[in-house]
Amino acid sequence: MQTTATRRGNPRPLWPQVRSVIMLGLNYGPHADPLKILRSRDRGAISVYARGEDYHEIIKPKLKALARWLSMQAGGDARIFVDTAALMEKPLAASAGIGWQGKHTNLVSRQFGSWLFLGAIFTTLDLPPDAPESDHCGTCQACLDVCPTAAFPAPYRLDARRCISYLTIEHKGPIPREFRSAIGNRIFGCDDCLAVCPWNKFAQAGRESKLAARQELTAPRLADLARLDDAAFRKLFSKSPIKRTGRDRFVRNVLIAIGNSGDAALAPEAIRLLDDSSALVRGAAVWALGRLLAAEQLTTIATQRRTQHDEPLVAEEWTAALQAAA
Repeated sequence: MQTTATRRGNPRPLWPQVRSVIMLGLNYGPHADPLKILRSRDRGAISVYARGEDYHEIIKPKLKALARWLSMQAGGDARIFVDTAALMEKPLAASAGIGWQGKHTNLVSRQFGSWLFLGAIFTTLDLPPDAPESDHCGTCQACLDVCPTAAFPAPYRLDARRCISYLTIEHKGPIPREFRSAIGNRIFGCDDCLAVCPWNKFAQAGRESKLAARQELTAPRLADLARLDDAAFRKLFSKSPIKRTGRDRFVRNVLIAIGNSGDAALAPEAIRLLDDSSALVRGAAVWALGRLLAAEQLTTIATQRRTQHDEPLVAEEWTAALQAAA
């Protein structure tokens, strides 16, 4: 864990007596190329940060221990934050000298590359500030060029509405059709812009054992993930950040990946999910079948399964799939 301090005035909305902010970075660098999984179309690609345990629950105790030690040594009060307040953590980390915000808007460290979780300690102590880190991106724009959905309208600007991480994790409805093909087999998050950064040549594999990738999340079979009901989903992701996305959105993502697989052997998984209780899942299943089946097969299934009582988003998917197949 890298630790450094920065003074950013007095953030009154959080705590009027704050005099200093201590920013911390915890390395979660992968042990292998995180983009290799993208070539295995029958497998799901999960972002590196989500392959182990939930980082919030790992970083919080570390920050609490450091805050207690600081109070015992120097007095003062302290509060910790790990995605638990409206903090601009990346600019604060850059001001503290941990790294700089690259053209992909994420933090880049000369020592750890792209792979840092961030946390903050707000304290009433008046600590000497560290020097900020300067931008070392130069003319490189590898992160911008690699983005599958062209989510960067300009360097240092991100359009979250096009970002695969946003679409597969935060977006609650059907994923817009214009981005589905580009998502490939990414079922939770996207590491492309992080992984191609040249500064990763100096990165080190993470040493926190609880953040290490679980074997079952390194290259999970799409067929297995498509069969998860709510109970099985909660069990598999009980200590994972994936859990908060919920089963329906996750299976939506899996069905998008199945549709992109080009493997007709996965079609039965999508057919089965046409009866799912979630309209979000049923709609994604229709789209997947539209990608995997010949027009005649799709029409036959539509005749059997499509009804006038379909919810609007499912009916819309049937219409679009049949029009595309015609």
